[in-house]
Parts: sequence; C-alpha cells; structure tokens
Amino acid sequence: MALSDADVQKQIKHMMAFIEQEANEKAEEIDAKAEEEFNIEKGRLVQQQRLKIMEYYEKKEKQVELQKKIQSSNMLNQARLKVLKVREDHVRNCLDEARKRLAQIGQDRQKYTEVLKLLIIQALYQLMEQNVTLRVRQMDVSLVESFIDEIQEIYKNISKKEVVIKVDQDNFLPAESCGGVDLIAARGRIKIVNTLETRLELIAQQLVPEIRSSLFGRNPNRKFTD
Repeated sequence: MALSDADVQKQIKHMMAFIEQEANEKAEEIDAKAEEEFNIEKGRLVQQQRLKIMEYYEKKEKQVELQKKIQSSNMLNQARLKVLKVREDHVRNCLDEARKRLAQIGQDRQKYTEVLKLLIIQALYQLMEQNVTLRVRQMDVSLVESFIDEIQEIYKNISKKEVVIKVDQDNFLPAESCGGVDLIAARGRIKIVNTLETRLELIAQQLVPEIRSSLFGRNPNRKFTD
C-alpha cells in the first residue's frame, strides 16, 4: 500500500525527532563526560599545586628553623666567648694584683735580701759554671755586693765547687721591675732569668687552673687541668 505524502512527511519528522533526541542525549553524555574529566583534571592540578605549595612552605619552614638554630648557636658562642673573656680578664686582674704586691717585697730590705740570695743560689745550681756575672737593678748593686762572699761560700759548701761571682756594673735590670736577678755565664752564651716577674709568670702558669677553679668552680667538661 502506497504511503501518502503526508505519511511520508510524518515518518520523516518522526525519524528526525528520534535522531535529534539521540544527538541531544549523546551531546549531554559528552558534556557530562567532559565535565567529569574537567573536574578530575582540575582536581589533579589543584592537588599538584597544593603539594607544591606545601613543599615550598615546608622547605621555607625548615630554612627558617635552620637559620634560627644557626643564629641561636652564634649568639650562644658569642655569649660563651664573652664569659670566657670576662673570666680571663678577672684572672689577669688577679695576676696584676699579685705583681703589685710583688713590687712591695723590694721595700722590705730584709725580706728582699733573703729572696735575692735564694734566687741567686738556685740559678747557680742550674748553671754549674765557675765564673758567673749577676745583672740586677742599679739600686740593688750595693745590696748584692754585700753578700756575694756569703753566696760563694754557701755554693762551695754544698756543690764542692768554686764559683767566682761579679756584679755587672754597666748593664742593669729595668728600674721599674720588681727586682730579682739575671745570671750570665760562658761569655754571655748562657743566661738564666730569675727575676721576680719571671718567677710569678712561672708560678702563674702552674696555678692558673687552680685560680680558675677557685674563682668559678670546676669545669665538668674539662678532663685535664694542666
């Protein structure tokens, strides 16, 4: 049975409507899939950037923390150095005070005479030379000459050796020194410095650790004190 033009047109419209509906459904499906993929990609990019930002600030935080530790360490070291300097200055002040008191020995003629005798005899035993020249302060020349014979006799009795001692009349220890004596032998090739300042320095080297302990207490981190 032949279709009329109206039926044909109706079928064509029906087919076109079906095709259009399918196209719309397909378009919606494509849009939905595209939206889903867009959201997935957007989420991935956002997460990626979030991780980058977190890593960046974690790195910055670590750098700041490291810088704080470095600054704290530097400040602590500076503080320790200041403490050490103050302590050393205090020890040095103690030694300076000792030097001032040492200078007072020369004002007591009897005590200073005994000290000079001991310094000379001690150095003679170190030299063990037959001819020795003494160098003292110019103000001490007459004092030393007054007991040279006594010193020579003491040395002879103990060492069983002769010694000839003379006082240098041309060269002297500095007038501002605390006193004491230099002993010279073998035409100047051998010299023993036995001044009061030298003796103080020698004793100070041995006693400084004890002085520090007395002033500031024992350092628990120090194993040796010499």
